[in-house]
Amino acid sequence: MLNDNAAVTSGEGEPGSEPGPSLEACLEAILLVVDEPVAEVVLAQVLERPRDEVARALRELASSYDEQHRGYDLRQVAGGWRFYTREECAPVVERFVRDGQEVRLTQAALETLAVVAYRQPVSRSRVSAVRGVNCDAVMRTLTLRGLVEEAGTEHETGAILYRTTGYFLERLGLASLDELPELAPFLPDQIEDVANQAGVVPERIEVPADQAGEAPEQIEEAGEPRDEQGT
Repeated sequence: MLNDNAAVTSGEGEPGSEPGPSLEACLEAILLVVDEPVAEVVLAQVLERPRDEVARALRELASSYDEQHRGYDLRQVAGGWRFYTREECAPVVERFVRDGQEVRLTQAALETLAVVAYRQPVSRSRVSAVRGVNCDAVMRTLTLRGLVEEAGTEHETGAILYRTTGYFLERLGLASLDELPELAPFLPDQIEDVANQAGVVPERIEVPADQAGEAPEQIEEAGEPRDEQGT
């Protein structure tokens, strides 16, 4: 371990020890992966260096970035330090984020998202019933992208229910779900009936007494909805 008077930036340790990264390199590595400002005392504890030494190195790094006109700078905000893109580069960064990195949803994902939005909270089996295909993979993708989230379980069956998120409203520019356009002509009024016909809601199948002999055969013919690939 280096003593407090050693020159950390030289990369020299005790005799016979492997040379390690400089203090500046360690600070840069940590600050590249944080998602919120990190206090000097935390950095000092992690690197096992005096706080004054860490603070001095941070200020020197920030000054060097300014002198070199880098596309990023190191700022001390909210009681900690963090990397930020330089203000004059904002237009380029904004164009990259909004255009270059935009990932469009497939038609299958859009249809599934629409069903969740209009019928929420809703289980995956009922979404599959409406679309006529197995939507499990698509639902996982929508959840990972932050557009859909779990909303408890159905009391009768224990099935997980899903709803749209605040991020969904943000992306659509809506203040609330009340601003969604009317979609009555495009969705079946009785999802229960559609689900029963598709045979994908095993938790509750109600069969009229006069058709009890025919129901099992009809359900067997319908079978499970086919799996859907691609999101």
